[in-house]
Amino acid sequence: MIAFINTFLSYLLLFVIMASIAGVGIFAGTTLSKRKNIKAAQENGPEEE
Repeated sequence: MIAFINTFLSYLLLFVIMASIAGVGIFAGTTLSKRKNIKAAQENGPEEE
């Protein structure tokens, strides 16, 4: 039973680490994308309709 608990906690820790890395990646990606879109909009000037 102890081996099962140790294995479960090991996989749980691995999952938490991977999920946090993915969360940081998503946050960084959206931040950089927004910054790029703002810069592109400033270079193009106001859009004419």
